Amino acid sequence: MLYYLFQCRSLTYAQRTAAALERSGITAHILRSPKSIAGEGCSHSVKVSQRSLTAALQVLHRVGLDPKKIFITAGDGSYREVLM
Repeated sequence: MLYYLFQCRSLTYAQRTAAALERSGITAHILRSPKSIAGEGCSHSVKVSQRSLTAALQVLHRVGLDPKKIFITAGDGSYREVLM
């Protein structure tokens, strides 16, 4: 199953992001960002399903929690940045 990761700048930001999505009925999971996308330091991401992407972005934009970066899973388990 394909899913998207919304990279957040901190754990608190990831918690707020996931909470906003959950309040809107969108399932969201917080996780540590994979090393391949984390870059410098540690970061956290919020995982959403592919079918929820559009609705999730609308919710986050409405509440002022736009993601830092967005990644999609590739078939081989790697991640590719999605430019919005």
